[in-house]
Amino acid sequence: MRNCWNRLFLEERPSIGLAFFRIFVAVTVGFHVLPLFFRLDENYLHTSFKTLNYNFFTPEVITLVQKSPDWLVWVFAGLFCLSWFCFLIGLASQLSCVLMTATCYYFYALNSFYVGTLSWDILLVTLFLMCSTPYHGDYFSMDCLRRGDVFAYRRQRPFFIQRLLQLQIGFTYFYTALYKISAEGNWISGNPIYYLMHYPPAGVTKYFLLRDFLAQQPQLCYGLGIVILACEIFFVFLLFYPPTRITAIYLGFIFHVTLILTLDVPAIFFFLFPPQLLLFIDPKGVIAWVEKKRLYNQPTQRSRIIYDGHCGFCRQSLNQLKIMDIFDIFQPVDFHRLNDPTLLHAQLTKKTAASQLHLVEPDGKLFGGFEAFRRMCFSLPMCYPLIPVMYFPGMGVIGPWAYRWVAQNRYLFHANTTCRNNACFR
Repeated sequence: MRNCWNRLFLEERPSIGLAFFRIFVAVTVGFHVLPLFFRLDENYLHTSFKTLNYNFFTPEVITLVQKSPDWLVWVFAGLFCLSWFCFLIGLASQLSCVLMTATCYYFYALNSFYVGTLSWDILLVTLFLMCSTPYHGDYFSMDCLRRGDVFAYRRQRPFFIQRLLQLQIGFTYFYTALYKISAEGNWISGNPIYYLMHYPPAGVTKYFLLRDFLAQQPQLCYGLGIVILACEIFFVFLLFYPPTRITAIYLGFIFHVTLILTLDVPAIFFFLFPPQLLLFIDPKGVIAWVEKKRLYNQPTQRSRIIYDGHCGFCRQSLNQLKIMDIFDIFQPVDFHRLNDPTLLHAQLTKKTAASQLHLVEPDGKLFGGFEAFRRMCFSLPMCYPLIPVMYFPGMGVIGPWAYRWVAQNRYLFHANTTCRNNACFR
């Protein structure tokens, strides 16, 4: 029994899946809460209409929160935005998660009219589990860049939290199915899908392909309902049984895509549950795939990053690029170690190499400074969110100017006092 417990919960495995899941948790919370701040007067200030959830909070907590002056509501809104953004980018990920979750509970106690749903309660449970672990910032985060560990993506961590998140989504499906066949449910005795095609007001059911056809097929609607019910009952077993796990993940994705296309449902069903299904993929298999890609790229002609090895700021930046380069696509080259940089590219001299970072692609194309970084973003998964920013209108002018200023003053960014007057450059 002890060996089984250790294997299921305490065995150490790479935490890259949990780090990836953190981003989707942050996105889901943002979709739930941030829009409510655009009209604080209607949602949370003293002028708002409020519904209080005494089933979730004690009367003492509700009474205390309701005494909040409007300025305190603004403070909590600002604290949420700051902690949410830090959690999204993985900066002090555990602390930011705790602060974000605390503010979520505050606004829930302040007014449950807009977020008092079952999906919101499920999201709060997920946030509570995320608060209890410090290692969802091991990768895809600012934390991993600050630590400087090039192999952070394969760091071993206890599997306990990830297993609890797996159990959460598995039993969410299971108990949803039980509700459909309980005293309040009618999926066996009734025909809820057929009902949705005819009776709900506008806004409950979307107008989707085949809706008119289903509205004329009561037996087909009933059969679809029974199939959905059966899938939800057995879904938890399909997910935890290795031979059927991948099939169950595909079915889960299809189910949630269909749900979002046909019904007006909370964002959690689309933004959180499908990524949570990916937690069932063995992280050891993910790391094995990454290592295979890195091994494949080793003997091939890779893009070369030409940098200044005498600059501490440049070396630190290069180390962060190595962390983000999970597939080992780029080969760093210190131009000081090159007798003749023109052998790499005809336009590359020691003077030009000292002025800014350069990228030499396998086909011989040369890019420098901001343009080089913009090109690298397409090969660095952690930089994918920056691609729209890099190509935003006006960045072709602002980006190179900002990069030139940093490059010309890069020695001032180094902690060593001898570098503050560019002494190491001379």
